[in-house]
Amino acid sequence: MQVADTTAKPNPDITIVRFAPSPNGLLHLGHARSALLNWRFAKRSGARFLLRIEDIDTTRARPEFEQAIFEDLSWLGLDWPEPVRRQSDHFDDYRAALVELRKLGLLYPAFMSRAEVTSHVRVYEQNGRVWPRDPDGAPHYPAVDQGLAEAERNRRIDAGDPHSWRLDMQAALDGLTSQEGETVSLTWQEDGQGPDGETGKVVADPGVWGDVVLARRDVPASYHLAVTVDDALQAITTVIRGQDLFASTSVHRLLQSLLGLPAPIYRHHSLVRDGSGRKLSKSHGDIALAELRAKGLSPADVSAMAGLDALE
Repeated sequence: MQVADTTAKPNPDITIVRFAPSPNGLLHLGHARSALLNWRFAKRSGARFLLRIEDIDTTRARPEFEQAIFEDLSWLGLDWPEPVRRQSDHFDDYRAALVELRKLGLLYPAFMSRAEVTSHVRVYEQNGRVWPRDPDGAPHYPAVDQGLAEAERNRRIDAGDPHSWRLDMQAALDGLTSQEGETVSLTWQEDGQGPDGETGKVVADPGVWGDVVLARRDVPASYHLAVTVDDALQAITTVIRGQDLFASTSVHRLLQSLLGLPAPIYRHHSLVRDGSGRKLSKSHGDIALAELRAKGLSPADVSAMAGLDALE
């Protein structure tokens, strides 16, 4: 059977990159590396550099962290056009994408809690069997709710039962055919490098993620859905981001294909790590750019600490 290639073919007339932090903590050296790589790439190539605030999770986003993002990036010497896109201003865009996926029959409400999933997996693995897990180590969601009748789903939703909306991954993969009925091969152009040295044309493998969450009752879109929609609406042609998101690109390519959205070129870069080899993280309280600035370090010092001298 002939395979149709859906590798990204970006608009050659204009290149647009973006840096998209979440205002749920202070920026650290890892953020500085990614922001500077995007901004310097734009300056060298004549591209547009956009700043996007990914505050889809309004329970964790805080205005003081957003203000700190602006201050840190300005101190580093970056500039960007206004207005900045804030995800919290565009919930309707994500709802529209969810409606399209529901029309395709690819979404279902998932009612199992994390504790219930953990219990289900534990029982399954008691006899030495191995439950599938995604690249982040989380267990795949059990195929428990997919078979619920529509009436039962609606009854539980109307009753206020907590639930998320998940992508039926197998149905999505089964539906990947071209207009000519050919099997579609999802790939992307990698101009950077994956964690294992992947570069060039990379074959996407979204199935390894299982039935990913695309929305929750209190959060109108997951990272996977929001970033896919945002990149398309902002006409992003080159995505420059850390290697920790390399595997996620497979999900984004799938969503782009299902929703008929263009796919950018990707340039994944290595991460800034601490002395133990762990990547820097807000949740671990790694030293913030604001603290480095308060200690008297210069933007050039931070750039060197982020490893950009070796990368340039």
